[in-house]
Amino acid sequence: MDYVSTRGNAPVLDFEDVLLAGLARDGGLYVPAYWPKFSAEDLRAMRGLSYPELAVRVMKPFVGDSISDEDFERLVARAYAGFDHDAVAPLKQLSHDFWLMELFHGPTIAFKDYALQLVGLLFDHFLTRRGERVTIVGATSGDTGSAAIEACRDREAIDIFVMFPEGRVSPVQQRQMTTVLSSNVHNLAVEGTFDDCQDLVKGMFADEPFRDAMHLSAVNSINWARVMAQIVYYFHGALSLGAPDRPVSFSVPTGNFGNVFAAYGARKMGLPIDQLIIGSNSNDILTRFFETGTMSARDVVPSMSPSMDIQISSNFERFLFDLYDRDGAALSAVMQEFRRTGELAVGAERWSLACESFDARRLDDAETLAAIGALHKSTGELIDPHSAIGIVAGMEARRRADVPLVCLATAHPAKFPDAVEKATGKRPPLPTHMADLFERDERFDKIGPSLQTVEQYVRENSRIAGGKA
Repeated sequence: MDYVSTRGNAPVLDFEDVLLAGLARDGGLYVPAYWPKFSAEDLRAMRGLSYPELAVRVMKPFVGDSISDEDFERLVARAYAGFDHDAVAPLKQLSHDFWLMELFHGPTIAFKDYALQLVGLLFDHFLTRRGERVTIVGATSGDTGSAAIEACRDREAIDIFVMFPEGRVSPVQQRQMTTVLSSNVHNLAVEGTFDDCQDLVKGMFADEPFRDAMHLSAVNSINWARVMAQIVYYFHGALSLGAPDRPVSFSVPTGNFGNVFAAYGARKMGLPIDQLIIGSNSNDILTRFFETGTMSARDVVPSMSPSMDIQISSNFERFLFDLYDRDGAALSAVMQEFRRTGELAVGAERWSLACESFDARRLDDAETLAAIGALHKSTGELIDPHSAIGIVAGMEARRRADVPLVCLATAHPAKFPDAVEKATGKRPPLPTHMADLFERDERFDKIGPSLQTVEQYVRENSRIAGGKA
């Protein structure tokens, strides 16, 4: 499988190089040169597979011959061996043809584990084979950071630097990152928003001398391998509910568009997905796009669903690439204009096509609290604020009651205990393996949103030549 940049001016790479590169050198995101296709017969043959077996079957076309079948199967099995539910991503019925897919059974109790546990092992495999090391830089709005750190901690070939917006992640999310004291892990609390953190990552990749000297790579959802691994649980959910002989719809709370783009990818691969629904919080740039046809960036507003406190949805560029008929030059011009003006209008025809692929809804904090409380009252379930947004968006935007609707539970409710307790009167306890989280020592550094300052910090703390020995 070859991979091309959405901006059309970077080298074509294979899977191994795409994994290690992260962001393309022209500032674009890598996507597969074509979407692999599974027939209805192929899909029926996947029924009954275990989650790791299904993951190998779905991802193998993207990996190609960059890794042997035996090694890939071994790494995938290892990635999911530590999850605390035999189904890995269990489905829970809430009402008739209305389902919750729990994506919080990994080590950091959020959906990012489903990709990053595998991505960390793939990094280790390829770097060991090459005899190389990398410096991973990442930005997080809450969950990516802890999942990336858990995947990369104590790995000899990796130094990881994670930036999070100071005061804008939940206390549990912060401590999941800052209590990891491994020498190769560095946490940076940035004075600013998640978008500031994301811009710093992109700035480091755009600084080619720095990028090359530090052997930069990324595990944010700008890294294609993240999206690839997330595609799997959409196959898992749909096949469990009767696909390909029955269509399925999904509702996904999302800010950076990576999670729902994986669902879009699954549909492009032949999975019969009837409807894709996006749930936004008050930082609703995605919902506003599907209402108006224009992306318009505004100031980020802190909310009780902080993982979606985003105004520049990086992965949306991957969808726009298809919307612009994979014309990298045209999309590059559009994205440059968006960065300059904060607005991107795609025109009536493209907007109409986009709305064929997605519906979107928004909830503010008051509506989110009401949703958490209502679901607990009707079902007994405790859900986190992000999942609540996805559930209500699904109920409001659902077009067909005869098609099963799967809403993604993207985080354990104990990651956001204050909001859950406020809505239900019950405080969800942390899982046993995290019960002492608030007793652990923390280590992190505060830093301003200056590219020069962050680059100097990375130089001084990385074990790559030019940093620490």
